[in-house]
Amino acid sequence: MEQGNLTKGPILKTLTKLAIPIMASSFLGTLYNLTDMAWIGLLGSKAVAGVGVGGMFTWLSQGLASMARMGGQVQVAQCIGRGDRKKAHAYAQTAIQLSTFMGLLYAAVSLLFTNQLVGFFHLTDPEAWTAAISYTKIACGLIVFSFLTLTMTGIYTAQGDSKTPFLANLVGLVLNMILDPVLILGPGPFPKFGVAGAAIATVTAQFVVMSVMILGVIKQKKDNVLKKTRLIAKMHFEHVAGICKIGIPTALQGMAYCAISMILTRMVSAFGAEAIATQRVGGQIESVSWNTADGFASALNAFIGQNYGAGKMDRVKKGYRASLFTVGIWGLLITMLFVFAPNTIASLFFHEPKAIATAVGYLVIVGFSEAFMCVELTTIGALSGLGKTHLCSVISILFTSARIPLAIVLGQSTLGLDGIWWAVSLTSIAKGIIFVCTFFWITKEKPA
Repeated sequence: MEQGNLTKGPILKTLTKLAIPIMASSFLGTLYNLTDMAWIGLLGSKAVAGVGVGGMFTWLSQGLASMARMGGQVQVAQCIGRGDRKKAHAYAQTAIQLSTFMGLLYAAVSLLFTNQLVGFFHLTDPEAWTAAISYTKIACGLIVFSFLTLTMTGIYTAQGDSKTPFLANLVGLVLNMILDPVLILGPGPFPKFGVAGAAIATVTAQFVVMSVMILGVIKQKKDNVLKKTRLIAKMHFEHVAGICKIGIPTALQGMAYCAISMILTRMVSAFGAEAIATQRVGGQIESVSWNTADGFASALNAFIGQNYGAGKMDRVKKGYRASLFTVGIWGLLITMLFVFAPNTIASLFFHEPKAIATAVGYLVIVGFSEAFMCVELTTIGALSGLGKTHLCSVISILFTSARIPLAIVLGQSTLGLDGIWWAVSLTSIAKGIIFVCTFFWITKEKPA
């Protein structure tokens, strides 16, 4: 099989070869966050709550970053599938330019309005408030590295190269794991930065990951569409419009998802700092399944983008079915882990009995929806590869929004805090079922 060509060769082997490094990269991303949480957990649940609030704004940024990433990845993959590498380069360069601009803009807004943004969550504890302000200023102020890393990862993937992003993330993880205890706790002669140290470690790792990927473009002998990319160059309307057409619905979907989670976090904050900390850490633990499924979805997105561009719908359908089975099994394994071993997991991140008990409730309830969430994310990747990001956005926003009224009703019942967790779990189950049905409906008229 020609290097980077996903339109030929055995389907499952081709998909797996591309997916494994992406899934490994996503898992490394999970370890980034879990490493931070494990060390910050030693500072207490108030520090974790502060980072949880600050982390909401880095999460919100990922939704915005997905515009250039998804738009660039899909357009580049489809151009490569059609054999038009010149146009693929033009889309790649435009995606990098848009990513840089949006990253800098997001950083400026975050720094100018930090107090107002953090104030939305009504943190009453001074320690949690200080931690949130500190983390947000550093992590969001230098968010451009994360934006560029995400976009370059997408463009590498579109070309069938998932190994370079994996190696870059591996280097970043090792650095992050070394810096975290040093900067957070300040052992020996090192100063103790606390929560700020976690933010500095993460941003430094992101910068290194970005740098490794840039070096990959320079060093690679094969034709990489990112070669000769110029940040200061005229952007053509055709390429901006093409990226926005695919990317804006994805960005709206991601940002809406985060905004809804912010509203839920505000509701959760009424139950105390332990509840906020549980939501933050629980979300990071859950990302073991979320990031892995998202990684497989990214591989499937590139696979479907190239094959759809080449007019090979039979490979599109077979690739989706193989992916659905794979991530479904993974999701079921995570469900068993969350439901049958919640105490063991919670004890790794919390050291206060009340916080552990709250976390156990979260893990068991959301555990039932893990397989459905994995299937949902994979199907979104597949539909996006077909260019159907508008449809994905509508379904996702509609059913994720339903969490708010459902959380209000269940949260005010005898279930209390558990009612909010059930609102999240039940809507994930519904989305998983609906997305699968949608993909088969969309592709049933296509010639096999």
